[in-house]
Amino acid sequence: MPQYTPPLRDMQFVLHEVLKVTDDYKHLPQHADVDADTINAVLEEAGKFAAEVTFPLNISGDAEGCTLDKTTHEVRTPKGFKEAYAKYIEGGWASLSADAVYGGQGLPFALNLCLYEMLNSANQAWTMYPGLSHGAYEALHAHGNDAQKALYLPKLTSGEWTGTMCLTEPHCGTDLGLLRTRAEPQPDGSYALTGNKIFISAGEHDMAANIVHLVLARLPDAPPGSKGISLFLVPKFNVSADGTLGSRNGIYCGGLEHKMGIHGNSTCQMVLDGAIGTLVGAPHKGLAAMFVMMNAARLGVGNQSLGLTEVAYQNALAYAKDRLQMRSLSGTKAKDKPADPIIVHPDVRKMLLTAKAYAEGGRALVIFCTVLIDKELHHPDEKVRKDSAEMVALLTPIVKAFLTDNGHIATNACMQVFGGHGFIKEWGMEQHVRDNRINMIYEGTNTIQSLDLLGRKVLGNNGATLTKFGKLIAALVAEEGVNEKMAEFINPLAQLGEQMTKFTTEIGFKGFQNPDEVGAAAVDYLRVAGHLVFGYFWARMALVALREIAAGNSDGFYLGKLQTARFYFAKLFPETATLMRTARNGASVLMDTDAALV
Repeated sequence: MPQYTPPLRDMQFVLHEVLKVTDDYKHLPQHADVDADTINAVLEEAGKFAAEVTFPLNISGDAEGCTLDKTTHEVRTPKGFKEAYAKYIEGGWASLSADAVYGGQGLPFALNLCLYEMLNSANQAWTMYPGLSHGAYEALHAHGNDAQKALYLPKLTSGEWTGTMCLTEPHCGTDLGLLRTRAEPQPDGSYALTGNKIFISAGEHDMAANIVHLVLARLPDAPPGSKGISLFLVPKFNVSADGTLGSRNGIYCGGLEHKMGIHGNSTCQMVLDGAIGTLVGAPHKGLAAMFVMMNAARLGVGNQSLGLTEVAYQNALAYAKDRLQMRSLSGTKAKDKPADPIIVHPDVRKMLLTAKAYAEGGRALVIFCTVLIDKELHHPDEKVRKDSAEMVALLTPIVKAFLTDNGHIATNACMQVFGGHGFIKEWGMEQHVRDNRINMIYEGTNTIQSLDLLGRKVLGNNGATLTKFGKLIAALVAEEGVNEKMAEFINPLAQLGEQMTKFTTEIGFKGFQNPDEVGAAAVDYLRVAGHLVFGYFWARMALVALREIAAGNSDGFYLGKLQTARFYFAKLFPETATLMRTARNGASVLMDTDAALV
C-alpha cells in the first residue's frame, strides 16, 4: 500500500551543502539567528506531521470527496480533514513564516515551502486549504490598510480563519479583463458585491470559523478591461470592529465542481448576492494587488507537483524492487527467485530516474527561489532586495510550468512502473496522476506562464534578467571548466548557455515582425529555459557530491546524487536540442492551417 518518507536528507543537502542558506540568513536581521539545527528540527517535525497526520487521509479523502448541503450552502470536507487541520493549528504550522507583528513565528519562507512540499506529497487536496491562506495573508500584508491588517492578519496567521482568491467567472477564464462582478459603494464606506465566481478552491468548508475571500470586481466608474478591476475583502461572516463574528455575509457556495482530481478540496461556484466587502488598495488597481497572491500561488503550485513527483517516485521505487517479472536481458540477477525484480530492466530504471531527477532538481530550484524571497523581503541592502525580486520574477513561471509539466511526466512514468496495478485505485498511483493534472492548468495555464516568461520577463527587458542568471552559470563554468571530473556536467551547460542568447535573440526578432511567432515558440522556449536552470543546479549538486567523494565520504547518498546528475545530463537535458529546433520552425505551420482545422 502507499507509503511516504519525508525527504529530509535531500532537503538538508540542498539547504546546507549546496545553497548554504544560513550564510545568506546571517545578513538578514530577521533571520540572523536561524541556524542549521533550527532548520533541521523544524523540518523533522514538519515531516512527521505530513506523514502521520495528513498522508493517511489522502486516499480516503479522494474517495469520499466534499459534500454540499444545498439548503444551508455549507460544505463538509472528507472525514478527518477538519481534525487534521485543528492539529495543524495546534502545532503552530500556520504561523511558521508569518510576521511576528501579527502573531507569526517569523521563520524563513524557505522553511515554509519545505513544509508545504511534504504536505503536498502527503495530501495535496488537504494542503490547499491552509495553502491558499498564505496567499491571502501576503496580499493583505502588502496592500491592506491598517484596519484590515489589524482585524484579519492575526486570524490568518494563526490559521483560525482561512483565505481564498475569487478571480475567474464562467465566461472569462484567465481573461480577467472580462469579469462582470459589480461592487456598489455603500454610505458607510463599504461595498456591496454581486456576481458569480467559479473554480474557487477551498471556497467553502467546515475546517475554519471564517473564510476571508479576496474578490476581484468592478466599481461603477470602472474603465473597461483589466484596468478597471478592483480588489475587495469579503468575509464569509461579517466581522465586528472587535474581531468577533457577526451575521452571515452574502457570499455562498452555489455548487461544487465534479473534478478529475483533488476530490478532497472543495472547488466551488461562489455566488455574491449583495455581499459586503471593503476595498483593498487603490480603486481600479486590484489586479496588481492580487498578483501578490497569484505569484505566491504559482510558486505554490510548482511545489505541489514537486511533492507529487517525490511521493510517486518513492512508491514506484519500492514497487520496482519488490515486483518480480521476467529475467534481466543481461542474465539472471535473482537466481533464488522465479523472476527478477523489474528494477533490473533499463526502461524501468529510466522511468524511476526521470522522476528522481525532476524531483531533486525541482527541490533545488524551489528552495533557491524561496531564499531569494527571504532576501527580497528582509535584506537591508535595497539593491539586493531589488535584484532578488527581479530574479524571482524570472524564475516564477519556470517553477510553475516546468515543475508541473515534469510532474505530469513523472507521475505517469511512476504509474507505468506499476503496470496494470498502477491503474487500480488502491495503489494510489493513478490519484497522483489525476491530482497533478490540475497543476498544469490553474493559476495561469502553462502556456500563459510560457508567454509571461518569453514575452514579459525575457523580451520585455531585452533579456537583462536572463543575462543575470547567465552570469551565475558563467561563474560556475569559469570555476569548474578545467575540472575534468565536472566536464560531463559543465560542457553541456556551458553550450546551452551560449546557445540561449542566440536562440532568444532570434525568437525576439521574429516576434517583433509577427507576434504569433512568440506564441508559437513560448512553450518550447520555457522548457529550454527550465532545463538551463535545472542544469545549473544539477551541476552544482554534482560538484558537492564529487568533493565529498574525493574527501573520502563513504555515504552512498553522494554517489547516488552523482549518478542521478549523470542520468539527467545524458537522458533529459538533451531534449533542449529538439525544443530549440521546433521553436525555430515558427508560426506558419500552426497559423496557416485553416484547411486542416475544419
